[in-house]
Amino acid sequence: MATADASGITCLLHAWSTGDGAALEQLMPLVYRELRRTAKRHMAHEQADHILQSGDLVNEVYLHLLRMERISWKDRAHFYAVCAQLMRRILIDNARSRLSVKHGGELRRVPLNETLIGVPDAADDQDELLAIDQALRELATLDQRKSKVLELRIFGGFSVKETAKILAISEDTVTRDCLFAKHWLLRQLHGTHFDGK
Repeated sequence: MATADASGITCLLHAWSTGDGAALEQLMPLVYRELRRTAKRHMAHEQADHILQSGDLVNEVYLHLLRMERISWKDRAHFYAVCAQLMRRILIDNARSRLSVKHGGELRRVPLNETLIGVPDAADDQDELLAIDQALRELATLDQRKSKVLELRIFGGFSVKETAKILAISEDTVTRDCLFAKHWLLRQLHGTHFDGK
């Protein structure tokens, strides 16, 4: 996680939660390095000519944060999880937009093997990114926690330990949920029905 003083970040998050608009401006320099690191992980898997760069992605997250109504931030881990989710949404929206132009709005599912679990890294994998997003949404209707675990691990780039802390569950639970969710996701993306085994 970020190297900035955790208590200082938490204090600013609480101030922001209570309506102190200046707290976000004070917070951003403290969390920028960690957000940039997360954005770089996302952008490393995008095609070279992607319209957004990692700094742009962080700026987009900042703009989204500015528009948010008051949020009861638990701690910095909660903040980073929300930011990772915002990055995912921004990239998904960007992928939809690009595919709408490229494919006339038609999206297709592409196979995903186990070694590719993560944000897709090939130039034409915008389809795959959207398929992963849709599968995670479907999983969330069945098991919100497992979906959140996989989202934090895939799109947030969080470790098992960090994911456990964010969700307030054990590391063993994160490992089990992640394994289950990966198998479920692979089955969904290959178009076969998941039977729970």
